[in-house]
Amino acid sequence: MALIEKAPAKINLSLDVLRKREDGFHDVEMIMTTIDLSDRIELHSLDEDKIEISMESRYVPNDERNLAYKAAHAFKKKYAIKTGVHIGIEKNIPVSAGLGGGSTDAAAVLRGLNRLWNLNIPLDELAVLGATIGADVSFCVYGNTAIARGYGEQIEVLASPPPCWVVLAKPNIGVSTWTIFNRVKINELYHPNTKRVMEALYEKDFHKLCQYMGNSLEPITSSLHPEVSQIKQAMMNIGAPGVLMSGSGPTVYGLVEHENKARRIYNGMRGFCEEVYLVRLIG
Repeated sequence: MALIEKAPAKINLSLDVLRKREDGFHDVEMIMTTIDLSDRIELHSLDEDKIEISMESRYVPNDERNLAYKAAHAFKKKYAIKTGVHIGIEKNIPVSAGLGGGSTDAAAVLRGLNRLWNLNIPLDELAVLGATIGADVSFCVYGNTAIARGYGEQIEVLASPPPCWVVLAKPNIGVSTWTIFNRVKINELYHPNTKRVMEALYEKDFHKLCQYMGNSLEPITSSLHPEVSQIKQAMMNIGAPGVLMSGSGPTVYGLVEHENKARRIYNGMRGFCEEVYLVRLIG
């Protein structure tokens, strides 16, 4: 019997890098929310004690380098599970895009194995385990809308954003998160106003959210990949009221209140890059 788990992508409404830690990681403050663009994870128990991954993507490894594999391995080790698992991944989220594709797959595997093997482990406990796999996995275990602190493992659930549409545009490049963070110079960074973004969420104020959302990493990624700035400017010119790069990039998104306008912006952006999506917020 197969068990299906949905793995939704995330966007950053705010991303601030606060300081570099002694362990080489950075302390961050990130407000993230989930969107209706999802990978599909299918899990089957195996009699043999092994982990298998099947996936049709030439950009993602299907071995122990895959975060979904790491999640299954960590789960089995933590809870002393001797049963094996086959993980089928249907990729719909762009790879190396700043949308948390690998992290959300890992989180879906943790949630799915918990259900598959009827262990009833609380989400809080799964989120702690997720932090050992990747910085965004803890958030993705919960989904919805939250602020992540520390290196991403400290999660506080927030009010959901006002309902709106999201236009995503990804240039034909991949961005390494490690490469971008390696270029961070704290004393030269732009810092978004995280407090105002949180206020906008609790007030359900769409225009305030658009005004204050920001990303410390956007200038760094844009300096390496000018396409990011070009796509952002194009989306603003077409009329998206709130436009930002998600994560370490390169995907740029626009928040739009009304469907008709969102579809116009979506159609306009298809002339700038191949990968354009129109989705709803679900966080």
